[in-house]
Order: sequence, then C-alpha cells, then structure tokens
Amino acid sequence: MTFTRPSEAVQQSLFPTPATATSVEEMTFPETYTGLAGFHKYWGKKPTESLAYLIENCTGEGDIVLDPFLGSGLVSRECLTRNRRFIGIDINPFAVEHTSFLLNLPSKKEYYQALTEIEQSAAEQINTAYKTSDNRIASHYLWEKGNIVSIWIKPETGRNRIEIEPSPKDVDYFLSYQNYQAKHFRDLRFFTNSRINVRPGMSVRDIFTGRAIRNIDLLIESVSNYPLHLKRALLLTLTSASGQMSNMVFAIKNRSNCRKNAKAGKTEVGSWVIGFWLPDTHFEINVWNCFKNRANKLLKSLPEQRETSFTISKDPESVDVSDYKAWLINSDCRTALGKMPSETVSFVCTDPPHSDRVPYLELSELWNSLLGYTVDFEREIVVSNAKERRKSKSSYNSEMTEFFMETSRVLKSYGFIALYFNARDEESWRYLKCIEKISDSLKFVGSFPIVYSAASVVQDNRKGAMKNDYVLVYQKRLADSRHQLPKAFTDIPGWSSQFPKKSGSKSK
Repeated sequence: MTFTRPSEAVQQSLFPTPATATSVEEMTFPETYTGLAGFHKYWGKKPTESLAYLIENCTGEGDIVLDPFLGSGLVSRECLTRNRRFIGIDINPFAVEHTSFLLNLPSKKEYYQALTEIEQSAAEQINTAYKTSDNRIASHYLWEKGNIVSIWIKPETGRNRIEIEPSPKDVDYFLSYQNYQAKHFRDLRFFTNSRINVRPGMSVRDIFTGRAIRNIDLLIESVSNYPLHLKRALLLTLTSASGQMSNMVFAIKNRSNCRKNAKAGKTEVGSWVIGFWLPDTHFEINVWNCFKNRANKLLKSLPEQRETSFTISKDPESVDVSDYKAWLINSDCRTALGKMPSETVSFVCTDPPHSDRVPYLELSELWNSLLGYTVDFEREIVVSNAKERRKSKSSYNSEMTEFFMETSRVLKSYGFIALYFNARDEESWRYLKCIEKISDSLKFVGSFPIVYSAASVVQDNRKGAMKNDYVLVYQKRLADSRHQLPKAFTDIPGWSSQFPKKSGSKSK
C-alpha cells in the first residue's frame, strides 16, 4: 500500500479543541505553515498567529467576523475555533472551495479509504502510460529543448534512482498520447502578462503533456462519485499536485555549493513556485506519484473524526448568519457587501490585493480550470500587468474606496477593520490615506509591521522582495466620539498611531 494507514486510535477532532490565547510574542515570531495551512499553495498567506491575535482582541464569542478578500481562507478556521461566526467573500472560486474544505474536513479514515479505492481503480491505468520499453514504470522524464534525454525509475529497494536513456519505443509511446484532448476540465483563459509569463492563446497543452492531461482526466473521473466534502478534498489534492504534474518543473543542475550532500553534476527536481514559466530543461513527472505524495501530506493533517458542526451557506443573494456559523460567497465583494444588512459585523480582518504585487486570480486559473469553475475577471479589484484587462492603479483606488464605503456601512459602531497591506509606490496607498476624508465614520487609529509570510520561498529568495506587511487599523466611530483603544494594540511591537511613513520600503 502506498498510502500511510491512519492510526486506529481515536483522537479528538482538530476543531473542537479549545483555542488557547495567542500571545504578542507568538504573533511577532510566527511559525512556518504546517499541517492544513501548508497543504495547498496560495500566494500571500498571512501567519495564522496574527489573525488569531486580532480576532481574540477585537471580538467576543458569537460576534461576526468578515473577510471580504478570503484568499486561502485560513482566517475562517481561526474564527470558528474561537466560537466566532464568519462571513467570507472572494471573487476567486478556488478561494471559496478551499475555505469550504477547511471547514468540512473528511476524517483520516474516510479519506484513506477513498485513496485506496482510487489506487485500485486508477493507479494501474495511469502507470501504464509511463511504462518503459523494458516494461518498468518511470517516475520522471528529463526533457531538454523538446526531447526526452533521460528516464528515471525508482528502484525496488534503496533510494538511488535508476537512469536510462530513452529508446525510440519510449518516444513513440509518449507521442501516442500527444493529441489527447481534456474531457473533464476546461481550457485556460490567459491575458498578456509578462509578469507571470502568460499570453492569450496558451492552453492546457502548453502546461501539460498529452500524457499528463489523460491521466489527470482519469483522476477526476475516479473521484467524481464521492460525497461532496470528500470529493472536494480529493480534487484539491489534485490541484495541489498539479504544478508538479506540469511542464513547469525545473531541472536544477550543479547545486553542490548550495546543498551539503549534493554531488557535482547531479540533476535535482525543482518545483512550481509562482508564474507559468516553461523552461527548456524540465521534468515530466508520473501523475500518480504526484497525487500520491500530496495525498499522504494531507492524510497526516486530517482529524481522526469528521467534524460536521460548522454549517455553511453559499447563497450569494442574501446574507443572514443567524442560522449559520459560516457564510461563504463567490462574488465581487462590493456586490456581496451591498446585499448585507447595515451594522451586522463586529470586525473586518482582510488582506486585499496589494496593487500589482500578486495577480491571484490569473495565477489561480490552472486550479479553477481543473475544478471546472469559470472566473469573473472583469469584476476583480486588482492592478494587472495585462494591459487588455484595463486594471489600472487609478481604477484600483476608486474600486477599493467603494469597498471601504460598503464595509463601513455593514460594520457595527466602534468595530474595527484590520487591513494587511504594503506596496512600493505611493499611488497604491492613496485610497487608504483618503478614507477619513471620504467617510464620516471611519477613523485611522494606528498600524504595526507584520512578517509578510512564514518561510515563503518567493519572498525569502526573490531579489528585492518585501519582507513585511503593515496591518492598518481603522475604527468606526460616531461623530466627534472618542473610544479608547484596546491595550492589545498598543502592546504590539512597532505599534504607531501614525500612518506608515516608509510606505513600501523594505524591512532591514
């Protein structure tokens, strides 16, 4: 069996465990993303410690917390484990799907059972596509400039791979899948965006080989009849593994100076980090192995027992959390907020798009394709490098101001907005500095720096990358009223009642 069998011991579910209070020290020095928080890639995740600290100190049990830019959805779990109700909104279907997964986890046992059934029904068919001319199963194909130059095979015993040269039969076998057309996921919609290396006309055939497309189809077929919560977990396992299934996996050579045990001249397997880069030298990896590896990672993080107490609504037409603990809406936030009653939310904690730093929706196109979702690019609030989208900084400032006005309306008096933000250019900060002039109730009360991400490959290694965000705090006050700030704010290292002076500057 290729999956790690869950323990027979029955343990308490992750969700009912009472959340312990988060300290200032924990928020200031967050841990890396592990477990469920590290299962799926989503760019720009915020450390859960800061989310937890803010929720604990800005709300009480039963209060409603709103995140209008849901993203990875990690804030939802921090709310519900602290007995707060939650409303999450995002124009990205993947964001809502991933949050639904976090709030409806399958148990280890049922996920493991599904994996064993999928292995029995699909693994052999998938592996057949990777049979070599001597009837062994390949794990990796090394490609250089459109040609297979090496085939890797896992040995029956030991860790050292077996490398063989491709035969004409191996090449012919690959070509037999070359014209395969996807049956169970749609093609991609890209714009001209050099920042993430995409252009109109690119298709799934640029991202995957025909062999990979066929095997992804087999996986989608194999999970189609499971209950919704289990099917969702299995499809997210697929999307989580999809980068490693693609033509975007770099081959890393001669890294002996960077890794202690690497041998000179050894070729190593890279990973998909961000953007749709298609290197001349890359790997094609056995789709079943990619899926199996991600499944085992998730299996370790799932609760022993399924927790079903978190009732969720996804009705975008009306928002009434009286009967639900969580309400998730796939929509433009301005539209969704416009349908919410006034003064219903106690706290808004959100991480909106930071000007043109990360084009989340465009980067999620691959995942939304595999999940079968169409995407409303037109209503997204973002600055995009894709000129045909006409998403300028001027329109961004205008649309974010609209968002703030609707957010102010649904926020209760004396409620707080905590907004994560940073940008290099002054124009991207403009709407934040003008809120008090436009709104008759929102008041800027202070800010503090926060670690941008916990051990992010992109942020830690990209030249000139920012190392922190700011959390900007606003409060809704009645005219001419004063309200004392919670000590929890002023205790935070770096807290300032002034707007950040070095907007967009790198931390030292």
